Amino acid sequence: MYHSIYDFKDFYNSPMGGVVKHVLRRKIRGYWDNVKDLRVVGIGYTQPYLDMFAEEAERCICVNPAEQGSYPWPANGRNLSVLAEETELPIETNSIDRVILIHSLEFAELPKSNLQEIFRILKSNGRLIVLAPNRRGMWARAEWAPFGHGTPYSADQLKSLLRDNLFVYEQSCTALYVPPFRWNVVRRTFEYFETVMPYIVPAIGGVHMVEVSKQVYSGTAIPADSRIIVRARPVAAPVST
Repeated sequence: MYHSIYDFKDFYNSPMGGVVKHVLRRKIRGYWDNVKDLRVVGIGYTQPYLDMFAEEAERCICVNPAEQGSYPWPANGRNLSVLAEETELPIETNSIDRVILIHSLEFAELPKSNLQEIFRILKSNGRLIVLAPNRRGMWARAEWAPFGHGTPYSADQLKSLLRDNLFVYEQSCTALYVPPFRWNVVRRTFEYFETVMPYIVPAIGGVHMVEVSKQVYSGTAIPADSRIIVRARPVAAPVST
């Protein structure tokens, strides 16, 4: 079980972890090709992905879940990582332009509360990318990898969860078609799998990636116990003569 942040670190330092990082970084960068002067926050275990924005963004912060631990990041320079409860982020309201959520939602005890907290810190035009294991994918069954733990999602489940928390859908894709086998031949041919398999068996990709935005006009949450009461108004009826 991936209890510690060092379990994630060991995975990404492995040869197959390097392949996963390369594939997902390319997908994320394809969605956000320019974050110049923006504030970017990564929640979960995002160190392998945030460094590609660190020099470009106005500010780049990594938030690690309290139960998993944290370590200084980046290796060289001032520390930009923090340990926090995902339901109580130490970040000002309406202050963040972009949020990346990976290795987080599938482990969350209160996923709705976590998403509500992200909604709070995002600016009115802010955007969120969520990466979560695909319920149908092979990586959700690979217990030696982080995607094989926690609660996997189908594409519809992930989109519904985000919509229920007032996020507006923008775009999505499925990634990580390379099989979760730690064989040299698989690592050497991962580009073939990522290019060809989406056209043959698109449903088996290992990770769902969904981008959503915060739109303040998207609605206001209604408490589950609220009720609308309609009171009948007396109406005069005609009287026969």
